[in-house]
Amino acid sequence: MYASNSASQWGSATAPRKALLIHGLTGCSNSWEGVAQLLVAEGFFVVAPNLLGHAWRRGTDYRMSALAEDLRPYFIEDTSYDVIIGHSLGGTVALSLLPFLPKTKETTLILLDPPLEAGETIEMHKSWFLNEVANIKTTEELVDEYGWSRRDCVLNVLGVSMCDRTTIEGVFSHNKPWSFSGLFKNIPPHVKITVLASDPKVGTVCRTEDIPCDIERLNVRVLQGIGHCINYECPDAIVDAIQLSRTKL
Repeated sequence: MYASNSASQWGSATAPRKALLIHGLTGCSNSWEGVAQLLVAEGFFVVAPNLLGHAWRRGTDYRMSALAEDLRPYFIEDTSYDVIIGHSLGGTVALSLLPFLPKTKETTLILLDPPLEAGETIEMHKSWFLNEVANIKTTEELVDEYGWSRRDCVLNVLGVSMCDRTTIEGVFSHNKPWSFSGLFKNIPPHVKITVLASDPKVGTVCRTEDIPCDIERLNVRVLQGIGHCINYECPDAIVDAIQLSRTKL
């Protein structure tokens, strides 16, 4: 079914529902382990590809459109998904996938704290990621700092270890200006989007003021007390958002 083998899969390919999970910058497909297990329990077959520049995949073009185009093989022969979930950079990539979605299939997009606009802050974010790959924290340091499960900390370290400064520099330099909120303006009638934004008091890159208002089939929820890594900190909220979207479709 899938042209690329740089991906992780969970569950049975014959499951009644399918989900595509897209990781964020310096992440990897394995980072979805916790969320994927929850989705399998809900009857999903789960596929999580590795983005260009991650998990040792090399690339030269890191424009958002190129990152999305690289995932086109996951939609061959009208392959469809009930749910597509993207975290951070993966959320913005997921928005860029809208033209690839089969028009006969109702699809829910769940975007986890996606970076939509980054004017003056873009260099700050770039420096943070460059430092992350240059000074990789240990599992124990992440457990102490964030309180994530040991499993999620191990997988976070794995993802960062398989990414380098070339990818970081490419993603930021090839996407100037960083402005993607306009992608919300053409949501197809068969697609519903939910944005789960982190609490600004804890740390968010998705500002609610950057999300267009009065857009049909677009729902926004701020998760109080939850930081940027929603997939680690509050995976149940993701499952709840899927179930809520299904009742509204």
